Amino acid sequence: MGKKRLIGLMFLLLVLSACGRQHGTGGNQQGTGKSAAHQWTAPLTGLRTTNRPAKRAVAVMINNHPLARPQSGLSSADVVYEALAEGEITRFVAIFESHMPAKFGPVRSARPYFIKLAKGYDALYIAHGYSLGAKKLLDSGYVDELNGMQYDGTLFKRSAARKAPHNSYITYQNILKGARKKGYVMNQPPSPLSFASAKEVKNISGISAGKVSVRYSSRDNLNAVYRYNAEKGKYARYAGGAETVDANNGQPVLIDNLFIVAAKHKLIDSHGRKDIDLTSGGKAYLIQKGKLREVEWENDSGRILPYQNGKPVKLVPGKTWVNIVPTLSSVTVTD
Repeated sequence: MGKKRLIGLMFLLLVLSACGRQHGTGGNQQGTGKSAAHQWTAPLTGLRTTNRPAKRAVAVMINNHPLARPQSGLSSADVVYEALAEGEITRFVAIFESHMPAKFGPVRSARPYFIKLAKGYDALYIAHGYSLGAKKLLDSGYVDELNGMQYDGTLFKRSAARKAPHNSYITYQNILKGARKKGYVMNQPPSPLSFASAKEVKNISGISAGKVSVRYSSRDNLNAVYRYNAEKGKYARYAGGAETVDANNGQPVLIDNLFIVAAKHKLIDSHGRKDIDLTSGGKAYLIQKGKLREVEWENDSGRILPYQNGKPVKLVPGKTWVNIVPTLSSVTVTD
């Protein structure tokens, strides 16, 4: 081969190599769109996401009266706190960030301790109605919020298929519309929770917990039961013998971290409303991958999280459900 031809061929190879690097096809590529996207994780689930987290969390008060079931949006929630409201009936404050369902509800009224849980995630708080204590807290500007008492029939819509107070719903589009109206910033994601690595998840130990029953009432349909699905590595939730599913899509609520905490409850009025101590910490059960560990709970900047020997315990990547109970004696665990 002539010298000039050899030099020309070498030059051509250098050009092609440079082009390959520029367009991500050579050995020094910086990553395609797909691989670059996998560097992101959702802050409240620890799961990989194809988009940079850029949404503010939304905390919605979800009704759990038997007449409110099945609820809309629960299968999309990253974190759910369940606690008693009036009497023996629980209510949920569901925290959404990684997925926003089209519709949330039925939306129910606020209580101070639910408001404080939402504050821990700097979430926009959504409720329809309030107790006197909750109204005082909301009026103080403690959290950014939208309430159906001010927006019934506009942002909040009533379903003709159900009777009040079990028929108030709101869409994510109307949440954004209300946030713009009130000047709320909606593009700041919450600070992340702490999640275990794959190796740490494999090493989770504890007593076998195939079925976990949480008793809030003498009425079976007001209690919660969780059954472990070993194939999926998740817990399904049941109430009154029926699986908890999402009315939006028919999907079951599946849980990776079941955290049951004992907190002091105090009756404050004749309607059965309560005050719940969410600051003092106490005993708790952390249930993951079919195993139960006895741990403690602490209030970490407004979030109720597991601790052991004074150190935080990491969550399994996925969805978290927190049952707040007066005493752990109301919890029954079987294989």
